[in-house]
This record gives sequence, structure tokens and C-alpha cells, in this order.
Amino acid sequence: MDSIEKLTNLFKKFPTVGSRTAGRFVYYLMKLPKEKTDEIIQSIAELKSKTRLCDLCFNPYEGTDGMCPICRNPARNKNVLCIVEKEADLLSIEGTRKYNGLYFILGGTVATMRKEDVAQLRISELKNRLVGGNFSEIIAALNSTPEGRATSVLVEQIIREILSPSPKITHLARGIPVGGELEYADEETLESALEGRK
Repeated sequence: MDSIEKLTNLFKKFPTVGSRTAGRFVYYLMKLPKEKTDEIIQSIAELKSKTRLCDLCFNPYEGTDGMCPICRNPARNKNVLCIVEKEADLLSIEGTRKYNGLYFILGGTVATMRKEDVAQLRISELKNRLVGGNFSEIIAALNSTPEGRATSVLVEQIIREILSPSPKITHLARGIPVGGELEYADEETLESALEGRK
């Protein structure tokens, strides 16, 4: 396998990147001056060496104290927890500037309730987060896909098992289309989904 094919195959492993886009990335890199490709290589190395996951919410950040800027911020509402699938969903919600609580990144969704599917999620970490907090509301901000809905059911079961009495559990309003993903929703849609949660 030559270097072009090898790099194309690596890019194809990126989310939402197909063969054509992966090929475009490779040919774009080939045209760049060496100092620009070195800059990209250096940035990737720094990303791997300088970032870590927050001990509480699993949001990636640069630092050494165990908590990301969101969890560390004393102005955040510590009584509301928003559970999302991935980092991009957290960024989308933060982009609305309408939510001021805390987060938990679940790390994926499940298509079924099989043990293999559930094992990929941060279930034990979520349980620890629930026990360690004092939440009056928990928002299950998961995508309106079949996998997202199945995961919402699982999350609700966990909350009710761990916390008694259970806090208010809400879901984003239907401003997010069925089958749509939070990451791709515009700010106005997300804002109305947040405000209309129930």
C-alpha cells in the first residue's frame, strides 16, 4: 500500500468522511508547503500531549487540575445536568448561550439494550456523577434518532435506580427533527429546543 492510499484510508476512518473527501484531504496536503504540513503534524502532537478529559463531565480541555473550565466555573448552575452523546453536542448547546448548567458526555448511543452496546457507554461514570451531584433537573439531550431514543430510555432507568426521589428528567423539545443530530442543528433551533424541554 502506497502512502497516498494509506493516508486516504486513515482519513476515511474520520466521522462522516467518505472515500472522495478523504482523497481530497490527501491531495490538499500534498500541495501544501512543508512548513504547513509540519504545523499540522505539530498541532496533532500537541492535541494528544496537552489535552485530557475532565474527571466530571469528560469534556476535553487543556490543563492539569482534573476539571474543565465549565465544571470549574463557579457561576454555572450546579443543580442542572445535561447528558449528551458527544463533545460536538456539548459545543452546540454551549453555542446557544442559553444553558448555564453542567454536562456529562455519555460517549455514544446504543441501538439495542445488548450488553455489548451498553458497555461502550460511560455508565459507571454516569452513576458516580449522579451520586456525587445534587441535581434538581437532568436533561437527556440525546439525538432524535432510534439510537438516541433507546439511550434516553436507558439513561432514565439509571437515574431512577440511582436517585430516590428522582429529580425532574426532561428532554429537548421537538425543535430537533426526528433523525436529526444536535451537532448539526442551528443555534435558534437548539435554543427553542432547550427552552421548550419537558
